[in-house]
Amino acid sequence: MATTNDVRRHIFFVDDETDMREIARKTLEHLDVEVSCFSCASDCLDQLRSQKCDLLITDVEMPGMDGLALTEEAKRIAPWIKVLVVSGYGDIPMAVRALKAGALDFIEKPLSRENLISAVESALAQGPPADSLTGKELTKTEQRVLHYILSGNSNKQTASILKRSEKTIEVHRSRIMHKLGVDNVVDLLKRAAAMGLVDLSPK
Repeated sequence: MATTNDVRRHIFFVDDETDMREIARKTLEHLDVEVSCFSCASDCLDQLRSQKCDLLITDVEMPGMDGLALTEEAKRIAPWIKVLVVSGYGDIPMAVRALKAGALDFIEKPLSRENLISAVESALAQGPPADSLTGKELTKTEQRVLHYILSGNSNKQTASILKRSEKTIEVHRSRIMHKLGVDNVVDLLKRAAAMGLVDLSPK
């Protein structure tokens, strides 16, 4: 699968069944994408915090955290991520729950090669791959700048507090919003709260 700027897409596949992970890996690698397989949700989330992921595919029924809970948590960590949910117990209520959790689509098992490839190609076609900046963790300086932004300080005020130039603060602010996948302060506040970077609970 060709990509703009020749960056390979990275797909995370989560299923507690070894055979399913192997089938998915072999099938997806035909699309010229990088595939990381995980046997449980926690391992996937650990990697999601540090690695770029263009598409997450997860089974529903798994020990511990199930696929729907994983979808919700993944969307908190990386709100821009696309998610496909796979289940052998496909029904309308399950599909609705998957979509409400943030899934892009719901696929029933047994998962045929054709259905999997079709769903993945459709999902990846819905937007450009995450770039090298989006989804990266904030640096300590960026975390401090974010704190002052969310406290209502202007770039000029933040620059004065941190003893930096206003231009430097503007650059940090731009990088923060890019990393968190937002383009305005209201969405920045919501995104930071969802990711646990700021506490919006009543004092």
